Amino acid sequence: MSAFFLSAFGIINPLLKDITMNQSIKRHIVILAAGAGTRMRSKKLKVLHEVAGLAMVDHVMNLARSLSPAQITVVYGHQGDQLRQHLADKEVNWAEQKEQLGTGHAVQQAVPFFKDDEQVLVLYGDAPLVTTEDLMSIESQQFVLTAQVDKPTGYGRIIRDGDYVDAIVEEKDANEVEKQVKEINSGIIQAPAKQLKAWLSQLSNQNSQGEYYLTDVIALAAESNQPFTAEVLSDSDAVKGANDMAQLAELEAIFQQRKRSALMKVGARLIKPETVDVRGDLIVGHDVVVDKDTLFEGKNTLGDDVTIGAHSIIKDCDLAAGTQVAPHSILEGVKTTGACSIGPFARLRVGTELSAGCKIGNFVETKKTTMGQNSKASHLSYLGDAEIGSGVNIGAGTITCNYDGVNKFKTIIKDGAFIGSDSQLVAPVTIGENATIGAGSTITKNAPDEKLTLSRSKLRTISNWEKPKKK
Repeated sequence: MSAFFLSAFGIINPLLKDITMNQSIKRHIVILAAGAGTRMRSKKLKVLHEVAGLAMVDHVMNLARSLSPAQITVVYGHQGDQLRQHLADKEVNWAEQKEQLGTGHAVQQAVPFFKDDEQVLVLYGDAPLVTTEDLMSIESQQFVLTAQVDKPTGYGRIIRDGDYVDAIVEEKDANEVEKQVKEINSGIIQAPAKQLKAWLSQLSNQNSQGEYYLTDVIALAAESNQPFTAEVLSDSDAVKGANDMAQLAELEAIFQQRKRSALMKVGARLIKPETVDVRGDLIVGHDVVVDKDTLFEGKNTLGDDVTIGAHSIIKDCDLAAGTQVAPHSILEGVKTTGACSIGPFARLRVGTELSAGCKIGNFVETKKTTMGQNSKASHLSYLGDAEIGSGVNIGAGTITCNYDGVNKFKTIIKDGAFIGSDSQLVAPVTIGENATIGAGSTITKNAPDEKLTLSRSKLRTISNWEKPKKK
């Protein structure tokens, strides 16, 4: 399969090497994540709220790691225990900001970890839209990331001198002329650690907010004839962060639009693009078709000519070329090893593996079940903890009784077996090769090869029986 990888950073051919910024410098990335996020009105820390199925801080952490830094320092504060637990498996320095006194004050908490031969890049834990591609082409080692917007209200304005920045003026401190400037500050800067430490030590909180602004570093640098360059983002949406649920929804919409555009750019057909969501990573082959109202979660791979029907949910699946998923199907942790048919209204759970030619029909549920080539369960069945061979037919209403209330047991159905409708296979049990199970049977013992096995009571009619009456 000639595939393309779709992640938070867009679609990347997996055969290409990682795309990163200049690797000849030692980069120390500081992630600011100490904000209280009170406007979220949530018990959850702001940076842990998800965009496209991943916490905002995880998007930023993935960006940081893609740049191969020498160090990563996370500045934490409000609800910091949540953040430390969430990132417990990450190799980072932890710097606590006990009082939230501004972005400059936040970066000051990371200074003890700085080394003079490093370049310090400051990122924000609630700004997940910046990508590796946004940063990879920047040649300057000392820059501020900016964007041109039509409505700059609320953002710090970039005051330029050619390619360089004289100052960044916050909205509340800007005069009427400065408020007309449409180039805004993203908050992301990079500077040599030695100089940045010196500028941070000179910050003042004499402003309308009474805070230590990181943006004041820009003016201090210009005054010392070491000005920052302004690097303009090609996509102005990348500067956006989330301070409340409405802004979080806006970030989600931007992310999804980016992913849908990237998918279609490499040839995937989305029947109604605005209704398709990708919350995670997706690898797609050629001529993939996705119908409306489909959700992808986790890590998914779709081979060539895979079709996903409308109103389906696909999570952590690896679907081989030619697999057809009919509408209203839910797949989680499913692997197909050849072209097969699934649905409509099928639910395939973790541990399901289907071979070429398999058919799972409407209202069939599977869990921890493997099916050999050309086996079929076309209607109304539950197959759990089952090992099913090739050429097996599972009749409607069949279930594997895999649970005794305490333990789970396996059902084995060998090649060529035919299971009649409305059968119950009570595990542990083995159905032999080319065996036939009569309809309506409850099988509690192994069924031999090539034989008909059934369990039915003698048909009788009760003559004196009366239908119950409502009291």
